[in-house]
Amino acid sequence: MTDKAVSEMSFEEAMAALEQVVTQLERGEVALEQSIALYEKGAALKAHCAAKLKAAEEKVELIRAAEGRAVGTTPVEGL
Repeated sequence: MTDKAVSEMSFEEAMAALEQVVTQLERGEVALEQSIALYEKGAALKAHCAAKLKAAEEKVELIRAAEGRAVGTTPVEGL
């Protein structure tokens, strides 16, 4: 795992790190204290990814609004 601070990671870096955390936790081969630390790191990575996604969605909405297109989610046809 990288030593880079979560706040400095790109979305892709954070997702890769989160996948590593999940893999380690699922294996169950780490001590309790290390499991807790991994869980905390995973929670921070998840929050960081969610924030990055929200920022990307907001940018797309601004672009759509600037183009005069509808803002917000578009329902899937046929459902």
